[in-house]
Amino acid sequence: MTMLGLCCGLVAIRFAFEGRFEQAAVLIVVAGVIDGLDGRLARLLKATSRFGAEFDSLSDFLCFGVAPGLILYFWTMQEWRGWGFAPCLLFAVCMALRLARFNAALDVGPVVKPAYAYNFFTGVPAPAGAGCVLFPLFLGLWFAQTDWPLLASAVRHPAFVGIVMVTVAALTISTLPTWSFKNFKVPRHIVLPLLVGTGLFAALLLAEPWAALAMAGVFYLGMLPFSVRSYLRLKREAEGMMEPVVVAEGPRSGAA
Repeated sequence: MTMLGLCCGLVAIRFAFEGRFEQAAVLIVVAGVIDGLDGRLARLLKATSRFGAEFDSLSDFLCFGVAPGLILYFWTMQEWRGWGFAPCLLFAVCMALRLARFNAALDVGPVVKPAYAYNFFTGVPAPAGAGCVLFPLFLGLWFAQTDWPLLASAVRHPAFVGIVMVTVAALTISTLPTWSFKNFKVPRHIVLPLLVGTGLFAALLLAEPWAALAMAGVFYLGMLPFSVRSYLRLKREAEGMMEPVVVAEGPRSGAA
């Protein structure tokens, strides 16, 4: 599955060269889905290995670092030549640094973390970073389909795309705690609204896929402040439980 995801990233680069940006964007989304499945499948089959972890990181670098940068460069950033290539280069470099940080943690060995920290990533993960950085492309394709040329040209402007790329690049190498959703438990009182929201998003994805993908990026970025707040709240609660309780002693009776 990792090899299949790598091939999706390589073909996406080819489509970007040919100006077939819709197909290139779809392949990056498919690579993100595969990346979410291959690790879980390996753990389920008890087939995890260091080779698999290294290969997965190399595939992630190409699919979510190099490919999105080249897609956006050929889509609009090449209009600014060297200045337009700089954000694409920065995004790929930051993605490489993020994945190198992850591989370095593997060499150190298993790190004992507080229980609450296992539900959080450090920084925006690679697939989410690729989806967020392609937000201008998703939005531009949607505006082009709905015959809004002014808005389509606005989101395609290299200045806007460059700001998005630099911002997402910084988020990938940041130390912000972001929800991993690996052991996420849905409270009972929000199960029904969550199911309804999921159904509405699936319907929008089928009817207007570019609009749905753009909204998913905005929704994910909007969750980051709540993720940080949740992490800090859990950290305070854990530290509060570890603080020793001081019991004041009253005056002792009797002779010393």
